[in-house]
Amino acid sequence: MGLFTLFRRQKPKINVQIEKKEGFDGWIKCSDCQEMLHQEEVSKNLECCPKCGFHFKFSIDKRIDLLADEGTFEEMFSSIAPKNPLKFYDSESYTDRIKKAQKKTGEKDAVRVGKCHIAGQKTMLGVLNFAYMGGSMGSVVGEKITRMIETAIKEKIPVVMVCSSGGARMQESIFSLMQMAKTSAALAKLSEMQLPYISVLTHPTTGGVTASFASLGDVILAEPKALIGFAGPRVIEQTMRQKLPETAQKSEFLLQKGMIDGIVSRKDLKETVGFFLEMFTGNVTQPQRGVDKLDALINASTKMRQAHQVEIVSTK
Repeated sequence: MGLFTLFRRQKPKINVQIEKKEGFDGWIKCSDCQEMLHQEEVSKNLECCPKCGFHFKFSIDKRIDLLADEGTFEEMFSSIAPKNPLKFYDSESYTDRIKKAQKKTGEKDAVRVGKCHIAGQKTMLGVLNFAYMGGSMGSVVGEKITRMIETAIKEKIPVVMVCSSGGARMQESIFSLMQMAKTSAALAKLSEMQLPYISVLTHPTTGGVTASFASLGDVILAEPKALIGFAGPRVIEQTMRQKLPETAQKSEFLLQKGMIDGIVSRKDLKETVGFFLEMFTGNVTQPQRGVDKLDALINASTKMRQAHQVEIVSTK
């Protein structure tokens, strides 16, 4: 038995269903409340459970359509494609993995960036695609996000980034890790120009993405019950030799600890992002509406903190 076989370990994967399985009858079970739901009903509700509000996976096309005003999104830097500079090979060549991911998703890499309007505000928008190799950050992802930020600086417009990623792409090693510093440096320049950056964290957002641009927003929003952290729960438990509470690393827990600023349901996301864009750019057309919106967000966040505190105490 070789060393590779001896130390090889099968890790649990987060599955993203792109196509319906053969024999699919339209009924699915909610991962949270366990209710049986029809796919059509879930789709009409922005891929959220109509019973408990659980947020299912959302495709990159739907995320862009959700945030960008209709017909305004213009993709940029779409010609940039990944290479295999390290000639990386594990169970198969990295080049082959890229080809499979491109065929599966129709994307050249794990991020799409472009210019659009959100609630009438001219904005640069980037969305990570978890279906493409777990939304992992390689050199192309870092380059496209950096170019997006540089374009925002040049045109003096805000940036909105929607994150969903397993972290740095292991097949690119140091080239991937360098993107953490690269994107962070670009955001530092954006901040110097006093241009707003809004980060939206979805399930899951982990690893080097969490440790860089995902956590650097002027406002950091998250979807309900999203897994957010650096290392995954399994790795932390093995390191600490302690069982983590079920609530750990979820967006509600992070809100209570102050790592994020608010939890926003998918149906309210565009309105909330649009409000912050208006507030940061000084384009608030209805000041009282802005005050009411901010009060509502603070009150909702306070209630979530209080509810989550009770839940944490009750588990001890």
